[in-house]
Amino acid sequence: MIDKPQSSRIDGNEPGTETQSGAEPDDRKYLAAALMVFVAKGDGTISGTETQAMMALLDDQYQMSGAEALEQLTTAIADIAENPDFGISVSNLSAVLTIPEKEDIAVMLLKIVAADGRKDAEEMEKLRVAAEMISIPEDVMHRAFDRYFEETQVLPEEDS
Repeated sequence: MIDKPQSSRIDGNEPGTETQSGAEPDDRKYLAAALMVFVAKGDGTISGTETQAMMALLDDQYQMSGAEALEQLTTAIADIAENPDFGISVSNLSAVLTIPEKEDIAVMLLKIVAADGRKDAEEMEKLRVAAEMISIPEDVMHRAFDRYFEETQVLPEEDS
């Protein structure tokens, strides 16, 4: 039987997902959810559009059901509010990420910044801080921006 996650936590040096049989380290899904919440809250609130975008991104990247994505996001919101050392804890957890995973997360974060149709300075600052927290190299951030613009570029319709 597969254990159902009871709660995700960032807790000092031992981050992971707590299940009925104990903690599972290396929870990339939770890290992505927590960083998206961190960035989305940059302007003070998380809009419905941002919530939908976060759920869709978790589904696309990690094949999470809507319920599982919502649970991860809700837990991340509570953990961020309760954990004054959030940045340090996320930094510790991010040590398991590969460079391609960091790039994928950066693209996801860029999509969250743009989700509500505004690119607020506060959210862009939170994006910069999130990139620092998980040690995304500058060249990887540049590739993430390039990917984001490539994926979201609207091509003009051809005349028939």
